[in-house]
Amino acid sequence: MAFTVNPIKFGTDGWRGVIAADFTFERVAMLAPFAAKVLADNYRKITGSNTVIVGYDRRFMAEDFAKVAAEAIQEAGFDVLLSECYAPTPAFSWAAKAQNALGAIVMTASHNPAAYLGLKVKSAMGGSVSPEITQQIEALLNQSPTRAETPGTLAYFDPWSSYCEGLQAKVDITAIQKAIASGKVRVYVDVMHGAAATGLERLLDAPVVEINSARDPLFGGGAPEPLPKNLPELFRTIKEAAKEYPESIRVGLVFDGDSDRIAAADGQGHFLSSQILIPILIQHLAQNKGFTGEIVKTVSGSDLIPRLAKLYNRSLYETPIGYKYIADRMLNAEVMIGGEESGGIGYGTHIPERDALLSALYVLEAVVQSGKDLSDIYSELQDKTGFTATYDRIDLPLASMDVRAKLLDRLTNETPVEVAGKSVKDCLSIDGYKFRLEDDSWLLIRFSGTEPVLRLYCQAATMPEVRKTLEWARDWANS
Repeated sequence: MAFTVNPIKFGTDGWRGVIAADFTFERVAMLAPFAAKVLADNYRKITGSNTVIVGYDRRFMAEDFAKVAAEAIQEAGFDVLLSECYAPTPAFSWAAKAQNALGAIVMTASHNPAAYLGLKVKSAMGGSVSPEITQQIEALLNQSPTRAETPGTLAYFDPWSSYCEGLQAKVDITAIQKAIASGKVRVYVDVMHGAAATGLERLLDAPVVEINSARDPLFGGGAPEPLPKNLPELFRTIKEAAKEYPESIRVGLVFDGDSDRIAAADGQGHFLSSQILIPILIQHLAQNKGFTGEIVKTVSGSDLIPRLAKLYNRSLYETPIGYKYIADRMLNAEVMIGGEESGGIGYGTHIPERDALLSALYVLEAVVQSGKDLSDIYSELQDKTGFTATYDRIDLPLASMDVRAKLLDRLTNETPVEVAGKSVKDCLSIDGYKFRLEDDSWLLIRFSGTEPVLRLYCQAATMPEVRKTLEWARDWANS
């Protein structure tokens, strides 16, 4: 069987490839020093540093790839702090900032299937680097790596301790601990075999029920992406707990493979995407914590978000999909919260990075302070704004890049003027094609930045309408 080796290309967050085909030790050893050089070119004057953080998640051989990257960076003359264990990607972003390093290089493929591994590059500011910086890295890939006359140093560090202390300081940990100790709140966590394992217990120093906590590079045969199809055990566990502990507020939390994305479940085991969590967090930060700053959403974000921005008198800023765009905004404006539909949420009072464990702490704090189930909090927000809608997304695997090119050509040259029997009011094309329909529902059609996948997103008044629109889009793509 012949394999096509794809060129190294940075997508919405880093470079990812199939292990042993695209993602090899040789390519990592070649790429890592170039990434370090570009970090130095951009951040050495700011930091005065020569240090690069190197970390990894729990994917197949991630620690081995990290060691190869660390040694290659060291040989190029940089000092390296290599993680002594797996940790969430945000912990390495935190370390880059806390250690005043040039940045961080993290071995992770985030939510991708088990066959993938990847390399994320994080800035000295503690967030995703800009597209301009990844382009600078790509521009060096035709050159041969050079060894420094004097190699740098290589030391190991614990990525958890400083990170946990930083997060604990941002919420009322004592109140959450008391609520758990008294049985008022019970917490159920699906870490999806990923890098968030043990994280919430470390932060809370309180018992939580952790599901899928063992390291499994095959992710139980699925992918570590916080979608309903991947979470049957969590839903079942919470539904059983609802019978056993009917008086408790039950909170389900879900983290993707490298713990930069979050989803949740309410006390009855119903899935709550970040389309629901972001509004809950907006209310908590603006109303309960008094945070200031604008709200940043991507084009796939819920229409409830601009209504809440108006309710709490916050300005709204919209970006393409990809957290690097939100991170860039955080570096240039006062931001209260920025979030994307896929579960990446970050905060202006933190590093410019999506952070699922911090989001989980804020969610728990909101529940403890309100004394209400997550779905009840969300329903009240809908009542406050007079806005009710439902949302869903489907992903269509594409047979080849030729199919992708043909679909893109159709979108560009034969842009639909009607979708599922409804006329198109307008079309936003800053990232994919977002069709606003006559009844104010919307459909977004865009291609994944990391996989050969077409993503279809829809928000409408009812779930049957959402499904009808998504089926129309599926048929359009398959035709």
